[in-house]
Amino acid sequence: MSSHDDDNSVDRVKPIKRAPVLWLAVIAIFLVCVSIVTFNVWQLEHAKNHELYQAEIATSNLSKSLAQQAEDTFDEADVVLIDLVERIENDGLGPAQIRRIERLLAKHVVEAHQLQGVFYFDRTGRWIISSFGIKPASANNSDREYFQYHQQNTNLGPHIGRAVRSRTTNDWVIPISRRVNDKSGNFDGVVLATLNMKYFDQFFDSFNMDNKGAIFLSMTDGTILARRPFTDDVIGKSLAKGQVFSDYLSKSTSGTAMVTSIIDKVTRLYGYRQLEKYPLVVAAAISEESLLDEWRQNSFKSIIIIISAVMANILFGILLVQQIRFGLQAEAKMRIAQSSLEKLALQDSLTGLSNRRHFDQVLNVEFRRSERKKAPLSLIMLDIDFFKSFNDNYGHYAGDHCIVAVADTLRACLNRAGDLAVRYGGEEMAVFLPENDAVGAFALAEKIRLAVVAKQMPHGDNPLGIVTVSLGCYTCVPGDENTIVTLIQRADAALYSAKKAGRNRSMTFDGDA
Repeated sequence: MSSHDDDNSVDRVKPIKRAPVLWLAVIAIFLVCVSIVTFNVWQLEHAKNHELYQAEIATSNLSKSLAQQAEDTFDEADVVLIDLVERIENDGLGPAQIRRIERLLAKHVVEAHQLQGVFYFDRTGRWIISSFGIKPASANNSDREYFQYHQQNTNLGPHIGRAVRSRTTNDWVIPISRRVNDKSGNFDGVVLATLNMKYFDQFFDSFNMDNKGAIFLSMTDGTILARRPFTDDVIGKSLAKGQVFSDYLSKSTSGTAMVTSIIDKVTRLYGYRQLEKYPLVVAAAISEESLLDEWRQNSFKSIIIIISAVMANILFGILLVQQIRFGLQAEAKMRIAQSSLEKLALQDSLTGLSNRRHFDQVLNVEFRRSERKKAPLSLIMLDIDFFKSFNDNYGHYAGDHCIVAVADTLRACLNRAGDLAVRYGGEEMAVFLPENDAVGAFALAEKIRLAVVAKQMPHGDNPLGIVTVSLGCYTCVPGDENTIVTLIQRADAALYSAKKAGRNRSMTFDGDA
């Protein structure tokens, strides 16, 4: 700084020194109070995000459990149907065979609590076999959706229909059915198992959820089959226009989302999942009100404490203004300078990503944490393909612009607060993923690769004519054989394999890289 600038600085300080003591006290205390409020607001926001994150994990795990339970329930019913089809085709339908089959089915219904009944209807819809042992002479199910489906479709696999009222007990049931063919392959009727809606209600009620929480089982088109809380008018309604189906399931078969229900207008955090084996969707949701209730109570207490602290600082500052005014100014300047230096020391100046120093710090801390928790962590190494040729052809300014564009794309692909994007060196970048498995790491690598491709940045020396990236992934649980060095080396080896295999691809370390 020039001497002239120094003189100006002195001039600017002098009026402050001559300012009235009360005015200086107001300024100093105002700064302290702003710091207190800002820090506590940050703490409250951090606590809120932590609550939401924990709730996302809980609802995701619950949806996984619900999906497994639903698959198991329908699997058990389908096994009964498969056995019934074989008996019909092999044993025939004589009076003795029918009585024997009905006794067996009645036993299945007693043993399997989810089963309400098992039936066989002939090609006209007439009741031939019933686990109830009762077959009204005039009863005919040819008007049912599942019957008409099998009439029109030759598929012999299971079909899950919309929930209906049982014609035997008038209870709500969910039908799962299979087509029966005669020896010529023609339609010969339908076998049906009906699942008790009460079974799902009881299972859903077994979870400890708030009064405004919700669980539902639906078809993939959004038609509700079962729901907690249960009301008759909800069964059969469509959730297709709800955000879970219209916005989220179209992008991912599982996940979490904070949305407002189109059924009861309650905002909830949903964990949703589409079943792999059946065209069904399950979801578990915690109301936002319940989720953040404890946080709001703590926030109210914190606000009272903040107000008290601010008032105390004002009174204390007025009394000690002569002793603390210059110290507060110097301390504030030092904090600002220190914060700026720390930010510069941990951030890459070109891309704004974390630098190697920050990466090393975070990696050491997270590696020890994962080692204690026996949790996996992943590392993705990324390299811009043919970057030297890009620099040679387009110049270093364009090269820097390319690196920044890739870094921005990389940063936009990260969803979790704990994930760290790093400028590793030159055109090489890295993504560190604590508590993320190999599947999640590879999925993110592909997301980044495709996002870079979508940017369509011209690159004449790339065979594709655009900028692309190669990525290498490695996942491990820290231990004796898995060190920080091996994590980096194997992710780098996977990157080398991706480049060797033709570039513009993601690869995981397989031991031969």
